Amino acid sequence: MSAPPAGRARVVARTLRTDRWWLPPLATFLALTAFVVYGVVRVFLNQWYWVPEYHYLAPFFSPCLSAACVPGSSHWGQPFPDLGPWIPPPTFVLPFVLGFRLTCYYYRKAYYRSFWASPPACAVPEPRRRYTGETRFPLLLQNSHRYFFYAALPVAAVLTYDAVIAFRGADGGFGIGLGTVLLVVNAALLWAYTLSCHSCRHLVGGRINHFSRHPVRYWLWTKATWLNGRHAQLAWASLLSVALVDLYVLLVASGAFPDPRLIN
Repeated sequence: MSAPPAGRARVVARTLRTDRWWLPPLATFLALTAFVVYGVVRVFLNQWYWVPEYHYLAPFFSPCLSAACVPGSSHWGQPFPDLGPWIPPPTFVLPFVLGFRLTCYYYRKAYYRSFWASPPACAVPEPRRRYTGETRFPLLLQNSHRYFFYAALPVAAVLTYDAVIAFRGADGGFGIGLGTVLLVVNAALLWAYTLSCHSCRHLVGGRINHFSRHPVRYWLWTKATWLNGRHAQLAWASLLSVALVDLYVLLVASGAFPDPRLIN
């Protein structure tokens, strides 16, 4: 007569992983915290975001739609009034941009692990006993990601326009400076990140049963799929780009140093 099975061995340790599994969530926590701190300080600083000589507009303030915007920085009108220092111009646009990133599938994984330890890493249990997923408020709002994607498209188009008008020389003609190059790179990275979104991939190729009958959409779907495979890298690259380009415009606008000119 065989002995009954011993059952599952009891594991006292929280995890059997011996590598530095805590390092990636810690790095993510520090990076996202630094971006949030910079963003809050930058928005409420509410100055040094426009370089009229070269038409450089800081990404955090684009588009500038408030009557409080400095002269020349409002390329799309000023439909919102000046509501004082506690509601600076970026307040009218940043909620849509932040909503797109906060509901992004990759960023959900990033800040769930780094800020909430839910879970902190693979094969590492989270400290909570109950798990409700995204079925309750406020996480139920994560389902609105596709709508934030629609809002992110015109913002990316506006930043592309900002990059185009930055081809301006000191004499008002054609010119290229370091700021021009940075604005172009920033716009390109934002488009790549936006179009690599899972919602974009589904919008292009979803609900198609026969790709052979839709060759154009299939071609677009393959490109979106290629970008989607690099979504995490593009998420970080575009986030870093926005912060660095915004800081660059701040420094040039404040007179910290002149914009190095490549042409004119």
